[in-house]
Amino acid sequence: MLKHVILCGLLVGALTAQAQTKTGGISPQMLSEIQKEQHDEPVSRALQNAVAANAIDDLARNRDNAGAPDTHFSVETPQQTITDQKQSGRCWMFSGMNVLRGDFALRTDSLTVDFSQAYLFFWDQLEKANLMLQGVIDTGQKPIDDQRVQFFFHYPISDGGTFCGVADLADKYGLVPREAMPESFSSDNTARARQLVASKLREYGLQLRDMVQKNKKPQAIEKAKTRMLAQIYRMLQYTIGNPVQQFTYVFRNKQGQPVGQPKTYTPMTFFQEVVGHPLNGTFIMVMNDPRRPYYKTYEVEYDRHTYDGHNWKYVNLPMDDIESMAVSALKAGHKLYSSYDVAKMLDRKRGFADTANFDYGALFGTTFGMDKAQRIMTFDSGSTHAMTLTAVDLDVRGKATKWKVENSWGPDWGQKGCLIMTDRWWREYMFRLVVPTDYVPQRVMEAYQTQPVMVMPEDPLFLPDL
Repeated sequence: MLKHVILCGLLVGALTAQAQTKTGGISPQMLSEIQKEQHDEPVSRALQNAVAANAIDDLARNRDNAGAPDTHFSVETPQQTITDQKQSGRCWMFSGMNVLRGDFALRTDSLTVDFSQAYLFFWDQLEKANLMLQGVIDTGQKPIDDQRVQFFFHYPISDGGTFCGVADLADKYGLVPREAMPESFSSDNTARARQLVASKLREYGLQLRDMVQKNKKPQAIEKAKTRMLAQIYRMLQYTIGNPVQQFTYVFRNKQGQPVGQPKTYTPMTFFQEVVGHPLNGTFIMVMNDPRRPYYKTYEVEYDRHTYDGHNWKYVNLPMDDIESMAVSALKAGHKLYSSYDVAKMLDRKRGFADTANFDYGALFGTTFGMDKAQRIMTFDSGSTHAMTLTAVDLDVRGKATKWKVENSWGPDWGQKGCLIMTDRWWREYMFRLVVPTDYVPQRVMEAYQTQPVMVMPEDPLFLPDL
């Protein structure tokens, strides 16, 4: 027994020595050099103890930039109630509907409305389920490890999206007020229901792939997909609610008093009442992506509403052009859909985003030197959260110094539910803006109308807003 132990020890030591000398590994010499770079003076030990025992943001907070944010804005749209997406990734839908209800209030000058996110979310989830199943059918002859096949199985369904999805869904299914279809537990807390629907879609996807590879008739495959979507529909009914088909509603003014008599609506007649026209064709999406040429249009393949709506299309612009359009639309009273890498340099306690909020480099004795393009290409930064742009503060030259957005994290968060951001932060971490066509310069519109360059959904900048 002792011989076996000694022999095993010798073998393990030999294997360890080989592993340490393997090319590309951490050799004893390399480890020694790494350790020599460490500092053992009292200040370093004190800093190590502090970092280990405290939140990094508390230690890296820049005390010179810790005062109360300036809340004055020279251009500000009318305030409206703050929404709360709860534990869901539907920020894009909340922001999009904030824009729609802001435009309705601007047009009527007195009436208010709160839209039902649950209603549109039901159809969003059904269409995303169809995209997954149809995508699996269309790629059914490809191997299971093909990149496109893996895309559908890896992301069978999600909460995320962009304003393009709001436009497609509202144009097709209409809108309803929140009172007609309130939130459910699972629409506020989407993780478990989404997990179960995703699991069922993956199971169905394998069945459809098998049918395609066995050369089943297209009619049989379509029938099978329809039966599968009926089960998904049932799961959505149980978790989100049955989509309302008819309801009675009376509009209210800013003081909450009813105006006129209650009327009976369908989702489409209500959409006509509050929007009055198809949304598609009334806006463009612009983006700042310094990796790619400006004044060119791009289209994201397999956007989440491809089969039932449109791929997500945008024109890439410098930040100066985006700022100019944003200011023009805000001056006219329009709130704007916008999206950001919201967690970067965000002081949650103050509801304030600024590149000088924290000095992580000083804390760790290094620098964080990547620019915006480098952060995007390395997946270090990208659009993660949509919010509604509502205000801008301009200096004497008419240039923006700070911005304000309505968030969808409830009225008790940040600046009474809003977030204030400096212009220097806005330029680094703002990515998408939806602009009404009335405020789009001719040069930008001409660029938007050119043949788009197709980009893949795996691109680091094209994950949906959550």
